[in-house]
Amino acid sequence: MDAPAAFLELENLRTHFPVEKGILFKRRVGAVRAVDGVSLSLQRGEVLGLVGESGCGKSTLGRTILQLIPPTAGRVLLAGRELTGLQGEALRTARTDFQMIFQDPYASLNPRLTVYDTLAEAITTHAPEASVDLPAKVAALLQKVGLPGNAVRKYPHEFSGGQRQRIAIARALAVEPKLIIADEPVSALDVSIQAQILNLIARLVREMQLTMIFISHDLSVVKHISDRIAVMYLGKLVEIGPATEVFERPLHPYAKALVSAVPVPDPVRERQRRRLVLEGDPPSPLNPPSGCAFHPRCAHRIDACREEIPGWVEWNEHRRATCLRLREIG
Repeated sequence: MDAPAAFLELENLRTHFPVEKGILFKRRVGAVRAVDGVSLSLQRGEVLGLVGESGCGKSTLGRTILQLIPPTAGRVLLAGRELTGLQGEALRTARTDFQMIFQDPYASLNPRLTVYDTLAEAITTHAPEASVDLPAKVAALLQKVGLPGNAVRKYPHEFSGGQRQRIAIARALAVEPKLIIADEPVSALDVSIQAQILNLIARLVREMQLTMIFISHDLSVVKHISDRIAVMYLGKLVEIGPATEVFERPLHPYAKALVSAVPVPDPVRERQRRRLVLEGDPPSPLNPPSGCAFHPRCAHRIDACREEIPGWVEWNEHRRATCLRLREIG
């Protein structure tokens, strides 16, 4: 029996930002390789957690998928339809199928619009025929994200950070999208509020059968909401696998370091466990290292790592990683 076709498919996606020098006569001196050859696929209804330290290209990848940033090369296919290259009316029409929840709820909402206007604008922009039933639709969205009906006439500054993020989530759901990119949706919130928003997102994913890419630098957050985890380093994916397996037994040396940095609630175990501390700082995406991009910080590197770019190694049918020594150290 053939495997089901992927709902979202990325094929060798690259997003490079040119670096220029000069004022009158500019010349290109290089490029920042923010996303550098990413290929992956998601099934409908799947939640993929995308993790990595700041600057690895996670947010750029999310924005490239949604065509907020045009890719340098590669393809993005959603339900078999190619998104790369869409412009104007074609892109606006396609946006009913995908939306984004941004990181900062204080910056992502227009301070001059009430909650009603914010949600109504999202609905009428993509579905003008829905304007006849607009008040009921807005009320239903607020109820879905756990906000009271009297919030409709208030402005963003009248809400807490967690409430603002609920409004942003409602706006993303207003057009009933099939795919949502959540870009660090809880990192700007108080710890006491993060669990509430995570539980809300998890419930909405189940009830609405959403497909989601959940971007975060915090593995402990991603573990509880994701079906699979993809680990990103310097513009490339280095490991992909089921969330529980990646968290409990990471394969790639970089993934192992990320997992070891997650605090353990038990103070005795926290003191006894061995932490993996990476050497040095992340390399610049403007001038990445030769061979394996992680080799300058890897304790398991060998001479071949400095020259050879590692391809995917299949650990089993569900897990893979890019490491020349995976079978030895995994």
